[in-house]
Amino acid sequence: MENIWAKQALLPNGWESNVRVSIDEGGKIFSIDLWSDDAQPQSGDEVVGILLPAPVNAHSHAFQRAMAGLTEQRGPNPKDTFWTWRKLMFRFLNQLTPDDVEAITAFVQMEMLEAGYATNVEFHYLHHQPGGMHYDNLAEMAERVAAAAVQTGIGLTLLPVHYQYGGCDQRELGLGQIRFGTDIDEYETLWGKSNAIVKNLSNDAAMGVAPHSLRAIGKDALSALSNIAPGQPFHMHLAEQIAEVDEVKQAWGSRPVEWLLDNAEIDHHWCLIHCTQMLPLETERLAKSGAIAGLCPITESNLGDGIFDGIRWFDSGGKIAIGSDSNIRISLSEELRVLDYSQRLRDHSRAALAASDKSTGRRIFDEICKGGAQAGGRNSGSIKPGAWADLLVLDNTSVDLSGRQGDTLLDTYIFAGDDRMVTDVWSAGRRVVNGGKHIAHQQISNRYNAVMKKLGALI
Repeated sequence: MENIWAKQALLPNGWESNVRVSIDEGGKIFSIDLWSDDAQPQSGDEVVGILLPAPVNAHSHAFQRAMAGLTEQRGPNPKDTFWTWRKLMFRFLNQLTPDDVEAITAFVQMEMLEAGYATNVEFHYLHHQPGGMHYDNLAEMAERVAAAAVQTGIGLTLLPVHYQYGGCDQRELGLGQIRFGTDIDEYETLWGKSNAIVKNLSNDAAMGVAPHSLRAIGKDALSALSNIAPGQPFHMHLAEQIAEVDEVKQAWGSRPVEWLLDNAEIDHHWCLIHCTQMLPLETERLAKSGAIAGLCPITESNLGDGIFDGIRWFDSGGKIAIGSDSNIRISLSEELRVLDYSQRLRDHSRAALAASDKSTGRRIFDEICKGGAQAGGRNSGSIKPGAWADLLVLDNTSVDLSGRQGDTLLDTYIFAGDDRMVTDVWSAGRRVVNGGKHIAHQQISNRYNAVMKKLGALI
């Protein structure tokens, strides 16, 4: 049994002082005890400042981390877009070997943990060799993602991706996409092999199903995919770009959100990524479906995707989760800050996502903890008995947090501070960050640096 004594902790019913959290040998929270103001920690307790639930990173393409900073030059078109970025991404990924992907993924997961996330939901679509040939082990790349999770100690929800077509006209995959490709039968085999790998990980690891997007699958694929793992997380990109919306509308007769709502049985197992191109009625209908909106504000800003209609979404009862997507910058605090600031900039307002009973920072943090747990199929998101001990600690000695209490701690962390305030992280009871650094920081960084030097000579 491990015991953590927190000077302040955010519990399901709000903030408390002098909180003792006990973690059992299986990595779950065993008990929570509240002590009087004059009580002292017991011998052996780990004394921390500000204890929070550690959220799930609900959407990541780990391999793209190695591209960070390489795509900021303008292409031949003076109006550079997501689609020119995508061409560069396709060219880059053809250099990656399984060893490279494992090293990059471990580095990404380490950065997530140091930022305060406890779980990596990996939207994994880099399956095959350059040229599209299968590895001898069809799930070779999934095995490398899992191996990275073993090294870092992060919680993992693995989402093997089905990616069959190059567009809504069902054209063949282009050279840049060929490493992603599966038909339904291949996907079922890949999913089964990946599931076997995940079952050999720690008990908190999970699986889900992920059609890439409406433009990359056939109309009949959703029902087939839904039957592969009923009740498990089901993720898909949706309505990210204007050109994507136009393509789906032209080919299928409806905008993506409209088509999905009319043709699929969407429920709380679904997580729909981005949703930055929605009409007001689409926003309201999708919010009421129970699905999570998987938002990646830093990447959505970097790629010019658009601004998610967060105010209307919340007003309609919608739930959200946060992910780092392209991993151009892995920062939990900044994702939340960009999410709220985008609403302010669009509407010329302040404290756009605050609620009547919660500050901006508190409301967003509560929402992404709850929604991220749902999106990841993980019993986490709050500090309560029986939940996985996914915990993060903020440094109460930070000058910006000095004298702060309650919700203003989160507001200060998100809007005035950054992830340097994160000192410690537990994932399912595994203490993986201590003193602001991952316990294997140097080893993981050295391996990543070696891969980057090699890639720099090839690109």
